[in-house]
Amino acid sequence: HKSDVYKLESVPLDFGDYHPLKPITVTESKTKKMSRKGSTSSTSSSSSSSMMDPLSSVLDGTDPLSLFAAAADPLTATDGIRKKRDKDDNSAVGSDFEQWSSKRSEILSRYTTTEKLSIVSRRKTTTSGSAVSEKVRTRLEELDDLEEGSQKELLNLTQQDYMNRIEELNQSLKDAWSSDQKVKALKIVIQCSKLLSDTTVIQFYPSKFVLITDILDTFGKLVYERILSMCMDNRVSLSDNFSPETVNDTAKETCLNWFFKIASIRELIPRFYVEAAILKCNKFLSKTGILECLPRLTSVIRGIGDPLVAVYARAYLCRVGMEVAPQLKESLNKNFFDFLLTFKQIHGDTVQNQLVVQCVEIPLYLTLYSPAIDWILQCIAYRAPEVLLTEMMERCKKLGNNALLLNSVMSAFRAEFIAARSMDFIGMIKECDESGFPKHLLFRSLGLNLALADPPENDHLQILNEAWKVITKLKNPQDYINCAEVWVEYTCRHFTKREVNTVLADVIKHMTPDRAFEDAYPQVKNLFLQICKIFLFMYLYFQEKFLPFLDMFQKESVRVEVCKCIMESFIKHQQESTKDPVILNALLHICKTMHDSVNALTLEDEKRLLAALINGFIKMVSFGRDFEQQLSFYVEARSMFCNLEPVLVQLIHSVNQLAMETRKVMRGNHSRKTAAFVRACVAFCFITIPSLSSIFTRLNLYLHSGQVALANQCLSQADAFFKAAVSLVPEVPKMISVDGKMRPSDAFLLEFLCNFFSTLLVVPDHPEQGVLFLVRGLLNVIQDYTWEDNSDDKVRIYTNVLHLLSAMTQETYIYHVDKVDSNDTLYGGDSKFLAEISKLCETVIAQILDHLKTLGKEETLKRQSQLALCFFNTILAHGDLRNNKLNQLSVNLWNLAQKHGFADTKTMVKTLEYIKRRSKQPDMSHFTDLALRLPLQSRT
Repeated sequence: HKSDVYKLESVPLDFGDYHPLKPITVTESKTKKMSRKGSTSSTSSSSSSSMMDPLSSVLDGTDPLSLFAAAADPLTATDGIRKKRDKDDNSAVGSDFEQWSSKRSEILSRYTTTEKLSIVSRRKTTTSGSAVSEKVRTRLEELDDLEEGSQKELLNLTQQDYMNRIEELNQSLKDAWSSDQKVKALKIVIQCSKLLSDTTVIQFYPSKFVLITDILDTFGKLVYERILSMCMDNRVSLSDNFSPETVNDTAKETCLNWFFKIASIRELIPRFYVEAAILKCNKFLSKTGILECLPRLTSVIRGIGDPLVAVYARAYLCRVGMEVAPQLKESLNKNFFDFLLTFKQIHGDTVQNQLVVQCVEIPLYLTLYSPAIDWILQCIAYRAPEVLLTEMMERCKKLGNNALLLNSVMSAFRAEFIAARSMDFIGMIKECDESGFPKHLLFRSLGLNLALADPPENDHLQILNEAWKVITKLKNPQDYINCAEVWVEYTCRHFTKREVNTVLADVIKHMTPDRAFEDAYPQVKNLFLQICKIFLFMYLYFQEKFLPFLDMFQKESVRVEVCKCIMESFIKHQQESTKDPVILNALLHICKTMHDSVNALTLEDEKRLLAALINGFIKMVSFGRDFEQQLSFYVEARSMFCNLEPVLVQLIHSVNQLAMETRKVMRGNHSRKTAAFVRACVAFCFITIPSLSSIFTRLNLYLHSGQVALANQCLSQADAFFKAAVSLVPEVPKMISVDGKMRPSDAFLLEFLCNFFSTLLVVPDHPEQGVLFLVRGLLNVIQDYTWEDNSDDKVRIYTNVLHLLSAMTQETYIYHVDKVDSNDTLYGGDSKFLAEISKLCETVIAQILDHLKTLGKEETLKRQSQLALCFFNTILAHGDLRNNKLNQLSVNLWNLAQKHGFADTKTMVKTLEYIKRRSKQPDMSHFTDLALRLPLQSRT
């Protein structure tokens, strides 16, 4: 009998030692016959208004739904339990199962409307009296109020207003639950579920389904966690795989109470959805509860007349079923086969009349079914045996006009299954009615599968021909590009550049008229990137349709994005350097496009990215031994990329490297031709460096380029670089920007000058400039530079100058530049030269001592001690301590370091031990006398 199908089945419960005075609600049962056909005859529990409950004074009117409300807030107290169980639920199916959450945003963005929407909103009702017993007595009557018209309709809502209202209802549900208004929460869920029977704005229905089921999911979780919290014994929760026998009576009674309340909902659709939302709660009542409920709920859906509403109800049941009992595939299969039996309804007169009223075309209407059918089939196909998939495929074949099902089968089944039967699917696609579900969408779905799995090799060409016959006949550019975007990857993977060139030509032919490409930039761009991803750039570029295709990207932002992708592909896949003029011209054009997009509003990160891509290209260009051609390329690049400083820096380094490569080839013996070429390289750098804005970049490049010039025996050019560096030092600001933050420049300047001093040792004096003209010039600059008052960097620099001057007095310098005569060779230890160095040393020492005197104040005594010891170590390492003046100076510095107790005793002890060890070496007897003159003072 039909009424038996929808009847709530009795669940056998073992209440153990049952006693009527246990703390449960005593209620009067009333059996209410529903007039609606197919509705269930259920038992509603309500408190009798005419009869006093004998236990109400004891229980204070509480029922099982609010008995433990004060014990813990389920939204917070069981939060840890909920997270753990959510994790367990997700692990019921493997990570290879695509979750509903991943489909949610796609549905919301795809199924939109500009029409006005309406929503039924519950009116607020006020109740007199605050006694808890009054609330208990009227709970079911309030539910009846809701169904009998205690509601109002909000009309003319935009889609965004509608979504905001649904979100408000979701929040109201949580607020009602947290404030222990469980009946109000149930009312909200019923109210929302009723909205799923409304198809007045049919193209928005899939998005409405997503929004409403979010609320149902929230409600289902709240109820489950509420009952779960009641099962906690001494704050110990149930095990993951608990059995109903371990659930206490109160929790079972509460759970039953929820099911009875839901069973009393008169309308079928809200009753179905709310019960499905709490399906998981059957675990508290019976081991077979879910197994028994799923087939019954599947049968309930047969009572829903609208096929669109019914198929989404089936999708929700599959969704809940996969979460709570993924092993019960029989119910899912029955659900789908039920749908197949009612499939012809989609093309019935009732649906057709509805579409005429709403002015909706049948192809658009059929696409509304896709998310639901896709999900149902995905659940069924998950880890299903091939036999089942083949059976389902055969059943779909037998249905007439089955394009909608065919599309969902290709979307939900494994790609390997589809690819292996590609020709069968193409045959079925051909037989579909063109007036129904669009064929190009079927070919797009097939193409998506073939991008993931390969069909039989013998079918490759036939598959492409059959698909492209349909695709190339599409008149609508948007439909065309949606299909071509998918099939181009298949073409690239299985065919040669000739076929890819043909595809490109066809895309240009369809997308160029009326500038159709402007409305399809994302798809055209993605199509292009698919080609770049699979083909090496050099292989790709020689296709004649490549540049015409690139010309379709007229919008600057899109064009720049495409150019960036091309360069990324080139840098990633290009293993060897290139010198092909066609390739170089094309890539220069692409890089120029990126460079020219830079303006005053361009972010620094974007500039860095563009510069990195252009630099990657520059590094990949090599003309082999044709160094002149290489230099010409760098000159051209400099003129094209002048607004990106990192590119100019890279060009300077590349030209310097080119000069050193020339030196390596000539083994240091330049001919007239190579000498001229090297000078041209040096000139390139000398002209380019001043255009840079970063002062330390300029300083370091002057130094680096000067070293390269020196190595190539370009002495006058090297002098020019070093002079430029010396003249730039006074311009160094006190603060510089480093990674977006302002920092003092002293440390950077100190580092640069130390490197500079190391180079100056091997730089020969200019015959017309006097002795050590570069060192003197640099000392003057350091002297005039305004240093921070609390900085000792000036003295540290002077200390390094002493190291340099000491090295210059050696008969043979510790290092040289090949084929360049340094001052040790030029002067040959001349006494006048050594005398000049001594004068410079005396001047520098005087400057250091003057600075030490200025540190005599109490707050700077520690700095004085550190600098005195540093200067002492310099004299110890580089000075001739047989000189009485120098010997006495070192003693004075030693005493000054210890004078005020700031010296580190361990350091002083180790220094003195070092002096004593040195004194034992040959010709170092004077260190013995020095050690005797260096007392160790205690801190006291």
